[in-house]
Amino acid sequence: MAGFVIPVNKANFEQEVLNADKIVLIDFYADWCGPCKSLAPRLEKYAEDNQDKVKVVKINVDESPALAGAFGVRSIPTLLIFKDGEVVAQTVGSMAKSDLVKWVDGALA
Repeated sequence: MAGFVIPVNKANFEQEVLNADKIVLIDFYADWCGPCKSLAPRLEKYAEDNQDKVKVVKINVDESPALAGAFGVRSIPTLLIFKDGEVVAQTVGSMAKSDLVKWVDGALA
């Protein structure tokens, strides 16, 4: 899915996440994961609606197992929020767009 959610892997993780100039929401997912597939369009819409304040990226756990392992990802989808290169919030599982907005806003408060 092309659009507002940026694919990230080991090669561009530092540039896209650690050196980002705004909050980064990471979606750890897999192509075969049903809940990940159901969350994807909501994340895309969220990324489009909030592109001025939040960068949304996705990391395929099958293609980047070292990144998933580095952040203790054991279930997918796992969402992490990075601020200034540090994890400030984490949640597991799909969620409604309204819950996603509340969760991100709460983490940024």
